[in-house]
Formats: sequence, structure tokens, C-alpha cells
Amino acid sequence: MHYVHEMPFGARLRPDGGAQFRLWAPGARSASLVLKRQQQREEEIIESRASEDGWYRLTVPNTGAGDLYQWFIDAELRVPDPASRFNPEGPHGPSQLVDAAKFDWDTAWVGRPWHEAVIYELHVGCFTPAGTYAAAEAQLPALAQLGVTAVQLMPLADFPGRFGWGYDGVLPYAPYAAYGSPQDLKRFIQAAHRLNMMVFLDVVYNHFGPDGNYLPRYAPQFFNERHKTAWGAAVNFDAPGSETVREFFIHNALYWLEEYRFDGLRFDAVHAMLDDSKPDIVETLSNRIREAFPQRHVHLVLENDTNEARRLGRPGEPGRYDGQWNGDFHHTLHVLMTDEHDGYYAEYDQPLDQLARVLTHGFARQGAPHITENAPPRQAAVGSVPLSATVNFLHNHDQIGNRAFGERLTQLTDATSLRLAVAINLLMPAPPMLFMGEEFGAKTPFLYFAGWTGELREAVREGRRREFAHFPRYAEAAERGELPDPCDPQTFERSKLDWVSAQAVAHREWRHHYAELLALRARAITPHLPKLRTGAHTARRAGDGALRVRWRFEGGMALEMLVNLSHQSCRLDQPSQPQGLQDTTLLHSIGDVVADSLSPWAGRWYWGRES
Repeated sequence: MHYVHEMPFGARLRPDGGAQFRLWAPGARSASLVLKRQQQREEEIIESRASEDGWYRLTVPNTGAGDLYQWFIDAELRVPDPASRFNPEGPHGPSQLVDAAKFDWDTAWVGRPWHEAVIYELHVGCFTPAGTYAAAEAQLPALAQLGVTAVQLMPLADFPGRFGWGYDGVLPYAPYAAYGSPQDLKRFIQAAHRLNMMVFLDVVYNHFGPDGNYLPRYAPQFFNERHKTAWGAAVNFDAPGSETVREFFIHNALYWLEEYRFDGLRFDAVHAMLDDSKPDIVETLSNRIREAFPQRHVHLVLENDTNEARRLGRPGEPGRYDGQWNGDFHHTLHVLMTDEHDGYYAEYDQPLDQLARVLTHGFARQGAPHITENAPPRQAAVGSVPLSATVNFLHNHDQIGNRAFGERLTQLTDATSLRLAVAINLLMPAPPMLFMGEEFGAKTPFLYFAGWTGELREAVREGRRREFAHFPRYAEAAERGELPDPCDPQTFERSKLDWVSAQAVAHREWRHHYAELLALRARAITPHLPKLRTGAHTARRAGDGALRVRWRFEGGMALEMLVNLSHQSCRLDQPSQPQGLQDTTLLHSIGDVVADSLSPWAGRWYWGRES
């Protein structure tokens, strides 16, 4: 089966040979196509005329897949196609014509339902020493065996330089060339599908990167100075010209889902997608995607610092999103394990009680504003959020990489507390997410890295130094210039997983712990998740440092968790056995229960029917 997404942007190969080229450049006086055919040494410059709406369109015969092209703006500046399907030399070089219909897809795969999601986030460049789709593909069988059901790739939109996180992309349709070709990416996705694993993609629609973004030169309508973000003028979703801008990003989402058969998208920082129109772009994206793929399981996940519960709904609901990354889950457990209270962790001053709310109502903080500088306010409390819509994690790229030295929890806490935290994440109803390497207790850091050069490189270095100078534990290192240089290639190399060390006994024990918990989740919890109720869950203190949480399902069934989240033994206020549950089964146990006392970082999970 062959899939090509038809869209009003970019280049399209014609069935009868040749190609059609389209560029929206309302700010240009002229735009010509520069074409370099594979079999010719010389370039050809082909003039194009603009229509009244700012579009340049032309059809060129005798050109095909592999040929290179650029747009020549005002006879002054060569730019890539902003909807390029591939830029083999990076965003400052020419775009390449791609035959999207060349790949032969399996026809049977329609995805997996949302309640089966166990997500594994990875950075293609750091996941393996080679840093390619092909090398990552070789690791997929091990992830499937572990119990992972969805692999989530950090952003692929093309950006300049030899390395980067991907959040500064400038060509949203062109997968980053250093990882491999479009065909290689499709082979990776098809290999995952054949292992019964979904593949999600992280997309960034709230800003363009600072290097390689030529849009302000010929299409300034892409931006709206009335709205400001941390990256400057916001992407224009509600001012004149926004109709085309909105379609550019909507088609980008549809393109990844159709042409590459991704099973879902994670939308970065939607709180910065500022839009006063109704429906806004976030709601519109969901509506258009749901309409386009009624026969597939396509999952939409938000990063949204404002915790807007109204954006979340039932899986597949038009206008709504299946899930949202839940920073509150991470932050409360992080504070309990590490006792760190600086930065945004200062908001979590009652971590045990706040964790109790997260475990039963979804979010800890929905009414109070952030106390950190320049952060968006929290949304007013609206009651419980479906737990199926909160994607919980102990690690992700931000929570490791935004630390000065990229430490993982294996460096920040002891194994006893971490084992319990892992069990809480994997044995509660919310879909869990892992970050690459945590399943074997990786000790390698994941640092912030970006291959900038020149003035931008110096600005990023200085910005990191200023940022961490405000933290007491990093201030001296920042002052002495000891922070890792994000633009040094060695910073990137240090962030790659060490698969040789993963074979050591201690790392194999961690992997066994994750595999055992995920097998238990799949066997004893996942089948019941479609019947999970909303707003019916309870959590209460069971003693100093301990929580007793009960999650309720239709039909009177319940999952109960009893955990001691402290470094001291905890005497329980009642017997450890669940009260009011019949036909109880002990699903899992960590630590010791002695005379109605839980040892430090101990826990029990029970399944039964409420009487």
C-alpha cells in the first residue's frame, strides 16, 4: 500500500512526469525556482508569477525524485521550500524532490487503543552510538519484549548543525537528514508496527528555531507581533494571513500521520500557541485529525503548562486530546525522593498531599498560579481529570536535560526509593512513559546540546550560565565555567546511551524490574482500564509518609495501592489489608510489612471487589 498526503504546500510529483511547485510568499516582490536536475551540471532558474493572494505556482516537466530545488526571493536570497519533504544538506541548502509513493506499507496495521499505551521517549541521535533510524530499528525487538507499546520520537523537523534536541526546527515537513532518509524513517515505523508497537512523533507548532528560518523575509504573515512568547513574536494563528498559516500546520500534522503512518503526535508547549479565534488552533487540529482518520487509532497528546482540563476527553473525541504530559506527577515524586525545593519544585511544598490529588484527580495544581518567573498561570480548578488522560513519568528529556549536569534519578536518589516510584508509575491506571535508558538504570547523562555556531553559540552558552547562576547548588560551577558547553560536540556524545554497560548485572536487574512490572500491568490492570471511572477515586494518609489510594472501576472492582513514601518506617493507622474489598488478590509487593508497619519506600498493590 502506498500513501501520499496531498496538500496545498510544497512540491508534488505529477503522475505523467515532472512536478508542481508552490510557495506562499506574500512579502516577496518576486520568486523564481532554482532547479538542479541529477543528470545535469548546470542549474536552471525558472521565473514564476505571483497570484493576488501571494502564491507562486509553476509546473516543470522532466524533473523527478532526487532533483534539488530552491526558491530565489527578490533575486537576492535563496531559500528552501518551507514544506520541503527532505533537505539532505540542512535547512540552508536545497530541498529535494521525494517520491512519497515509493514506500510499500503493510495494510493490516490500524494501531492500538489508548488504554494499552506504555510510551518510551527517545532521541534518535542519542539512542544508539550510530544515531540513525536504522540503528534504532535494531533495538525495537528489545523494547517490545520489555513491554513498551509506543515509541515516541523527539522532534525530527530539520534544523541546522550536527546535533540538537530538535525543538528548534525550521522545516516542519523535512525529517532531519543526519538520522537517515525518509525511507529509513518509514522502515523504522513499519518495523515497530510489525512488533505491535505504535510510533508517536513530537511536533513543535509554537515557534521556529533561530537559525535557518527564512519565513520572516518573504512571508512575515507567519508571525503575529501582538502575541509574545519566550521565542519572540508568536506564530500567527488569528491575525490577517492566519488562514494559510493554520493550514500549514494542520497539513503538517496530517502529513506525518498519513504519509509516515505515525500513530500519534505529541504537541509541544501548546500554551504558547496563542490564538484568540474560535475554535482556536489547538481545538481545530484535533477536529481535523479526527475527521481524517476515523478507522485508525490515532492518539493526540499535549504538553500544556496551563493544565487546561477542558482540552482532554475520551480517546478519539473530536476537538479534544487523549492525553497530556503530567509534570505534577513527576514533580511531587521528585521532591519526595530528592528533597529538592528550588525552581519550580518550590511549588510542591506539600508533596505527599499533592501527590494524593494527582493520583486521584489527575493534576495537583489547577487553581494556583505558578510562582516561577514568566510562567503561565494555572487554569482554574474544574474537578477531576480522567486519569486515562494524564501521561505520567519519572524521567523525560526536559526533566533530565534541563538540569545543569543532566543527571538521572539513578544519580539523585537511592535504588530503594526509585524502585517504589517506578512501581507507582507502572501500576497505576494512567498511561506511563519512560525515557530512553531508564529501563536499565542508565548512568549516562542527557544534557542540553545544540550545534549552534557564531554569535548564537555564545548567546546560548551565556544564557545557560546566567540561568544556573540563580540556583545555589549550581552557582559556583556556573561562576567557574564548569557547566557543560551545550554547543560542544562532546556534550552530545556524552548524552548517548551506553549499551555496553547495560549488560552489567546491576543494569540487568533494573531491566528485569521494569519488565516484571510491565508484564503485571498488561496482565492484571490494562484489560480493566476501559472501565475506569472518573471522579470516584480516593486517597488518604495511612500514617506519617504513607498513602492508601483506591482506584475504582465499573462493576464494583477496585485497585488499591498502599505505599510508604518516606525514608523512615511508617506505622499504619489500620491493617495493611484493604478494608471493604472482597476476593482480594495481592498483585505486587515491595519492601516489608511488619506488625502493621511499612518499611521505608515499601508498597502493596491489591485487586478486589468492593463490598
